[in-house]
Amino acid sequence: MVKRDYKRWILVGLYLGFAFSLNAQETTLFNSQKEKIWKKIAPYFSPPQEFKDKQDSLRPLNIFYNGDSVSTVQDFSKRQLEIKKRWDSLMGNWPALLKKQQLSIIDTNEKESYFECEVKFYWTPTEETTGYLLVPKTKGKKPAVITVFYEPETAIGKGKPNRDFALQLTKRGFITLSIGTSATSERKEFSLFYPNIKHAQVQPLSMLAYAAANAYYALANFPEVSSDKIGIMGHSFGGKWAMFASCLFDRFACAVWSDPGILFQHDRESINYWEPWYLGYHPKPWRKRGLISKENPAFGLYPWLIKNGYNLHELHALMVPRPFLVLGGAEDPPDRWHTLNRIIALNHRFGYDNRVAMHNRPTHEPNNEANEIAYLFFEYFLK
Repeated sequence: MVKRDYKRWILVGLYLGFAFSLNAQETTLFNSQKEKIWKKIAPYFSPPQEFKDKQDSLRPLNIFYNGDSVSTVQDFSKRQLEIKKRWDSLMGNWPALLKKQQLSIIDTNEKESYFECEVKFYWTPTEETTGYLLVPKTKGKKPAVITVFYEPETAIGKGKPNRDFALQLTKRGFITLSIGTSATSERKEFSLFYPNIKHAQVQPLSMLAYAAANAYYALANFPEVSSDKIGIMGHSFGGKWAMFASCLFDRFACAVWSDPGILFQHDRESINYWEPWYLGYHPKPWRKRGLISKENPAFGLYPWLIKNGYNLHELHALMVPRPFLVLGGAEDPPDRWHTLNRIIALNHRFGYDNRVAMHNRPTHEPNNEANEIAYLFFEYFLK
């Protein structure tokens, strides 16, 4: 009996030793892969020398609205809450979030390495939307990314080139949910208007963020999704959407904003936060689309924000310490580091480094190089 027990424990010891050895090998491989990814994306977490330590002259982030200084981590948490409450009150408070809903699958197409599912869910209390859920044919829990645009087809590979973000991320092992404002985009209204377009109570861009938050819960409730590893990505209109969603809803673990115009700017027609489908809502008839002028002024909240010194860097502060990447193009050139340096300084002050990155390209259109940095960014922070 003793000998049998002895032999059994020898076998158990050998098995455990083998298991620990495998685990060590897996850990070493994981760390090696992560190190390789970091070497590729690390340069984008530091500004070029010409922009290093330079900051813009916008309202300070480390001072409360009443003038008191932010000194501790607890103070900064209160400052973030203050910013969130102020912007919510200005843009309109959200309806209750729809936390318990499930994605309803309409149709499924099997591809070589993933499943493409057409799905629907409620993104406002009164309105369902349809989108696409792409699920890799791998076992176990997976990280996920929500992609946002004018319509959901482009991100799954059925639109312009270099905008198939959901498809490419799924091929890298992510579950993705692609959503878009198809119906309102066809009507040139683009956004979401709650409770209706005649009497919107929430600025439309904030309402898009609310819809993305509901998409988060619908996706997080999907059995194969790791709910603490969900990011969001969008380009242009989708970049604005992804930025507001990730800043206003802190359950997104990280975010990529592709050339949205990360600050208000009046001489760029594409940085058009003044339009009635973003932050300048007013009842129809709407202003003529285009730059602000005496003949074609902005209405609603936007001119009030400008007059009172508000800008989007305050929303960026809500990301601390969550990581984000700006894929800058024509609308977000390298001198945007002047603003991003503020967020870097805040992160560093409270013990966080390598949380803010920017890649720059000359044109507004996404390209392979920028997209590769985005995909590696998600692999590093979500996988």
